[in-house]
Amino acid sequence: MYDERLTVPRSWWLLPVAVGLTLALILIRVSGPAALIGLVVGVAAGAVAISSYGSARIRVVQGSLVAGQARIPVDALGTAHALSPSEAAAWRGPKADPRAFMLLRSYVPTALRIEVTDPADPTPYLYLSTRSPMKLAQALDEARRGTRA
Repeated sequence: MYDERLTVPRSWWLLPVAVGLTLALILIRVSGPAALIGLVVGVAAGAVAISSYGSARIRVVQGSLVAGQARIPVDALGTAHALSPSEAAAWRGPKADPRAFMLLRSYVPTALRIEVTDPADPTPYLYLSTRSPMKLAQALDEARRGTRA
């Protein structure tokens, strides 16, 4: 089993504070209480947005790869290729296929590219940002062996 949450870096949590302060500065012309409400609402809205963006998960469970909202049986997957930061940048840029499924997170430099072998599926490969591409590839191999047994 494999389970990874693609949480945002700690420094990103300063962004909701910046949003709240900006909203408070805009509303200070209205009144002090409006600025305080703007600060609270801005920080809360920014925190919800950051938390939501950083809640993406990649899991290998019950013979399936679950990446974000996608769920793919491991039998429909082919070879997994661990990508270094430079290779990952190339595969999400000039080498990218528009038909590919991509779970991208800009703050995760490494990724795993997994070929899709299901002939009925037009998706050529999955590109998954992951901090542990080798562990994810190993988990997929183990799950594939488990479903064949």
